[in-house]
Amino acid sequence: MIRIANGQGFWGDWLEAPVRLVEQGPIDYLALDYLAEITMSILQKQKEADPSLGYARDFPPLIARIQRRLREREIKVIANAGGVNPIACALEVRRVAPSLKVAVVLGDDVSGRLDEFLAAGHAMKNMDTGEPLSTIRDRILSANAYIGAFPLAEALEAGADVVIAGRCTDTALSLAPMIHRFGWKPEEWDKLAAGTIAGHIVECGAQCTGGNCQVDWQSIPDMANIGYPIIEAEPDGRFNITKHEGTGGRVSVDVVKEQLLYELGDPKNYITPDCVADFTSIQLKDAGPDRVQVSDIRGGPRPEMLKLSIAYSYGWKAIGTLVYSAPQALEKSKAADRIVRERLDQLGLKFEEIYTEFFGVNACHGPVAVPNPDPPEVQVRIGVRGQDRKAVDRFTRELIPLVLSGPPTGTGFGDGRPPVREVVAYWPALIPRELIQTSVEVVE
Repeated sequence: MIRIANGQGFWGDWLEAPVRLVEQGPIDYLALDYLAEITMSILQKQKEADPSLGYARDFPPLIARIQRRLREREIKVIANAGGVNPIACALEVRRVAPSLKVAVVLGDDVSGRLDEFLAAGHAMKNMDTGEPLSTIRDRILSANAYIGAFPLAEALEAGADVVIAGRCTDTALSLAPMIHRFGWKPEEWDKLAAGTIAGHIVECGAQCTGGNCQVDWQSIPDMANIGYPIIEAEPDGRFNITKHEGTGGRVSVDVVKEQLLYELGDPKNYITPDCVADFTSIQLKDAGPDRVQVSDIRGGPRPEMLKLSIAYSYGWKAIGTLVYSAPQALEKSKAADRIVRERLDQLGLKFEEIYTEFFGVNACHGPVAVPNPDPPEVQVRIGVRGQDRKAVDRFTRELIPLVLSGPPTGTGFGDGRPPVREVVAYWPALIPRELIQTSVEVVE
């Protein structure tokens, strides 16, 4: 049995979680998941501004902080913190933690190969709309293929203490140690599916140990010290989900079921680069305090295509807010919205979208919200999006004047005009698997 912990569910997750995982009890592997689709484009823009950046900058200081424990307990780290610049990330880790052996997995970044793919007849159509990639070619910011667990397992085979990848799948971070330690083969579909589902359960960190939980959330104990998840994996594919003893949170069948539904489409065909997992085959059983046993998982052959995560520029946006207090807080907020829209129209400014929300009334639940005709305060949030940056910037100058020239009791404007930000859109596409070649490099 091996113990695989996940200490980060996204870039920005609790900094203390991985530290506590290596200090509060035994684990063999520490998985850290930093990437989301939008994160890749943010990192690409950082790299364009500074070639030494483009990775999750929280990662090297974390490794420096826990390096002694990693050595003492022989814990291996697997992370996708490399973003669009895994080599730079690895060099920084080596600088701050020189006693650790670091390996990187390369090959997912295909930004420089898109024209090659197009010339070869691969349209890379948007999986949602069917549009060909050529329609946005000049606006692309980043392009990465989702790679699976076997290249990460290869890096572990090379003896790395820290494995750094770019855009691997979230589940690969936990599946790779099982492939490495148990010697699972590429066609052992049921075992690979089991490791994939284990990775899916823990990929969002504390979301499977009681965080963000809808089931009796008020009874979740000690959320300030919530324990992050640990997979107890067996060579035959069975595993338990648990957490360190004495930590906060809760691991139960109900909590694990909630996480299983996360980002799930067809439950019989959960597609990854490593296999297709059948979520309807999963058997769950409470196996003791804060321990859930998972078994009987079935899987099938991996797909012939790999998914591409492509980010491209989609114009500009700005979002501003004001707060109005009672009496007539909602009436004042609606009046402010009308005034802003009328002034924008008088200026002849056109946008692809103008969107207004009334926080404290119906921003979350919309038309099904419980009626609240006279709330004590309302935050009105107005946003615009369009291709003309100057028009968007002009919009940002129309909110603060309402403090004196609009309805009474306006406040919440201390931060000044809202910033204009670039809109980054997501383009999912497919590419034949054989076109993506990965490699592992040990960084000295």
